[in-house]
Amino acid sequence: MSQEEIIARVKQRAVDNFKSGLNCAESVFLAVHAELETDLPAATLCLLTGFGSGGGLFGGTCGSLNGAIAALGLVYGRRQPPSGTVEEKKAQLYGNPGLYRIFNRLSNAFQEKFNTTLCREITQPWHGDWFARDRFKACLKTVAFMAETAATMVFPVNKEYWGSQPLGRNLLTKDEGSGETS
Repeated sequence: MSQEEIIARVKQRAVDNFKSGLNCAESVFLAVHAELETDLPAATLCLLTGFGSGGGLFGGTCGSLNGAIAALGLVYGRRQPPSGTVEEKKAQLYGNPGLYRIFNRLSNAFQEKFNTTLCREITQPWHGDWFARDRFKACLKTVAFMAETAATMVFPVNKEYWGSQPLGRNLLTKDEGSGETS
């Protein structure tokens, strides 16, 4: 199966998951998880339930973004506490290559596409009418986009490539803007 076919299948699976009643975080995570050969049981889904609707309807970071971050964690996340010197430990996350470059890419792609990462801002027109069809459609767009973005970064796994990409907006730069750190 080609990379494009896998990505399309993950995206469609996430959309189907959402339509079947899973929340945004669960939908994206489970769609990627289903394509991976991991030793984690499907029951791992329970870890994502609370991230839906920006954290249990709080409206924080969109659940589909959180689900994508968790899905990438299945592939690129640390399997055990880091070892080595303090500098070696810092380099694992902040270096080039570094793990945060991988996860940072998701947040920046989401921000660029939807102009925010906050559920409450994306869904603002439907506050008080949460079960409106148009709110569902808006959320479905975030689910499809995050599933496709995560799948693109996972199939095939390429830690060196994704871990070497420039940081987007981040907390290491003084102005929290785009670009590399000094």
